[in-house]
Amino acid sequence: MSSNFDRVQILSDALPFIQRFYGRTIVVKYGGSAMRNSQLKDKIIQDILLLSYIGIKIVLVHGGGPVINHWLKKVDIMPKFVDGVRVTNKATMEIVEMVLVGKINKDLVTSFNHSYPLAIGLSGKDANLIMASPLFVDQPFNYTGKITRINVNIINLLISQGYIPVVASVAADSSGQAYNINADTVAGAIAASLNAEKLVLLTDVSGIMLDINIPSSLVRHLNIQQAYELKLDEVIAGGMIPKIDCCIKALQNNVKAVHILNASVEHALLLEILTSDGIGSMLTL
Repeated sequence: MSSNFDRVQILSDALPFIQRFYGRTIVVKYGGSAMRNSQLKDKIIQDILLLSYIGIKIVLVHGGGPVINHWLKKVDIMPKFVDGVRVTNKATMEIVEMVLVGKINKDLVTSFNHSYPLAIGLSGKDANLIMASPLFVDQPFNYTGKITRINVNIINLLISQGYIPVVASVAADSSGQAYNINADTVAGAIAASLNAEKLVLLTDVSGIMLDINIPSSLVRHLNIQQAYELKLDEVIAGGMIPKIDCCIKALQNNVKAVHILNASVEHALLLEILTSDGIGSMLTL
C-alpha cells in the first residue's frame, strides 16, 4: 500500500511543475558518452517522451563527439580541439556530417518512433534552419562554423503540431558549404530564437564543479556574473567553456533558465525539471 501511495505522492508533487511548464518550450542538448550507452539513451528518450506527453514542447539538439572521434580514428584522422571546439578540416567535415546527420540523427529518430511517431530528424541545412560562416576567418580550410542566422519557422511548425524536432549540429553557408558547429552553441541559439523557457545541456559531468574531483563542490545555482568570475579563475575551462558561453548568451536572449546535467544519472531530465531540488547546475540572469 505504501508503495502505491509513494507513487501517487510523486505524481502529486510533480503537478505544480507540470502546470508551470505546460505549453512552454524546452530545448534539450544531448551529447557526450551517454550517447554510446544504449540503456542510458533509452531512458533519456523515455523522459523526453514523457515531457512531451504532458504538454511540454521539446526540441532536441544533439552532438556526437565520442562517436565522431571513433569514426575519425577508423580512417586515421586524429581529432584536434582548441578551447573545447573541434578543429574541422575537409576530411573531418565529411566524417562529421556522415556521423551526425546520417547515423546519430536517424538512430535517435528511430528510437523515439518505436513508441509513437513523434520525432522528425533535421540538420541545420533543412529549410535553412541554421546559416553558418567560418568560426576561424584566418583559416580558410577549417570548416568549424559559427551561426549567422537561425530560421525557426520549420521548428515552430513542427512543435505546434506536437512533433519533436531532433536537430543535428551541421549547417551550411549561402553557397552550400557545410560547417560543423558546436552542439551546445546550436542548442543555445535555437533556444534563444524560440524564447524557450529552459535550455538543458545533458553532458558527462554533474554540472559546474569548483573541484572536478569533489562531488560536493557542485554549484547548484549561479548567475551570469558568477559564471564570468569562474571563467576568469579558470574553474570553468576546456570543454566547459563553450557550454558556459552558450548558456550566458541564451540567458541574455530571453531564455529564462539554463541547466547543466549529468546524462548518466537515471531520469536526470525529470529530476531537474519536475522536482524542486534538481540534480545539476542552474544558471539564471
